[in-house]
Amino acid sequence: MPTLLHRRLFLETTQNFLLCVVSLLSLLLIGRGLQLRDLFLGLDFTFADIALLFLYMMPLFLIMVLPISCMVAVFLTFLRMGSDREIIALKAGGVGLYQMLAAPMIFSALCMVACFGVSLEGIPWGMGAFRSTVLEIASTRAKVTVQAGVFNKDIIPGLTLFARKVDPETGKLRQVVFEDNTRKEGVGVTILAPEGEILTDEQRGELVFFLKNGRIYRADAHQVNILGFQEYEVRVNLSEAFKDMDLGDVRPKEMSMHELYRLTDVKSHTEQRLELKAAAELQKRWALPVACVVLGVFAVPLACAFEGARRQMGVALSLGMFLVYYSLFSIGMNTGESGVLPPVIGLWAANVIFVVLAAAGIILVARERTPNLPSLVAGTSARLKKLLRSAS
Repeated sequence: MPTLLHRRLFLETTQNFLLCVVSLLSLLLIGRGLQLRDLFLGLDFTFADIALLFLYMMPLFLIMVLPISCMVAVFLTFLRMGSDREIIALKAGGVGLYQMLAAPMIFSALCMVACFGVSLEGIPWGMGAFRSTVLEIASTRAKVTVQAGVFNKDIIPGLTLFARKVDPETGKLRQVVFEDNTRKEGVGVTILAPEGEILTDEQRGELVFFLKNGRIYRADAHQVNILGFQEYEVRVNLSEAFKDMDLGDVRPKEMSMHELYRLTDVKSHTEQRLELKAAAELQKRWALPVACVVLGVFAVPLACAFEGARRQMGVALSLGMFLVYYSLFSIGMNTGESGVLPPVIGLWAANVIFVVLAAAGIILVARERTPNLPSLVAGTSARLKKLLRSAS
């Protein structure tokens, strides 16, 4: 009996879990796609390019989607069993709550393992590939868009580029002229170079126009200054070129675990803030996967307390409880990054609180002392209506 029960519980929980993952991940990716519409339109991405970028963004969202989906799946499974009186029937047959816990705990543990894979390997892979792909496409577009013998004004915001010869395959430029229109009024800067090249800087998220053996002419109302150079770089930050895209310096959330651990060993005062962010990101990478088990177990007594509630209300209730968890987690993240609290305390506080609530709830449910919250709310509402009628 318990073996068959565990299989059925595991199967139903898996079905709910997959539905939640697909739904939430689709909503998040669509929202992110709308934010990056200027990037997609500006770089003339193909459908295949956009699909590939969505694939690279998935790990960043999965680390949040997996815990909430695990919680909602377990919650809906036990809520359905409670509404159909299956839990009462099982208890009458001698199957207690502690025997039912094996399936959701195993399922939550598997979700935790998957979330650890996403957290430790998937995120740095996805973010690194996203950055490289965008910069590669931007570099290719720049090489193709720069036309020989034409003053190109669209590829670089605020700058005008002229090249007598352009090789779109290698990005090599010949007889290059740059005019800088971003300076204050009355000051003009013109750069001339016999040769140049279009490169990319993945670490800083920039397009680089590398010029050789040229001169810089700086003119204002009173004088003209001439400066010669052997090598000179004109850098274009893609975060400024395309709205809503952040491809500046590599941030802690894009780094691998090895890079994060290396940053936490930095003792320089100037990099203290970066060290705190790296320490907070490290704790986040460990705490969120563990949240799969914490929230999965917490969902069992929560579902029993809301026995009789409709499925739609159950989804809203479970999402609301996750919002409470995520609010506590966000507070811990902010306090950890700012140094108000050690990151290990701030990032693990939400898990500790929900573990205590889950343990207390399971004990109450096993002893059948959990109040039926829908009935309690309905009774309270009826009494309030009666008081209002009496007062009127």
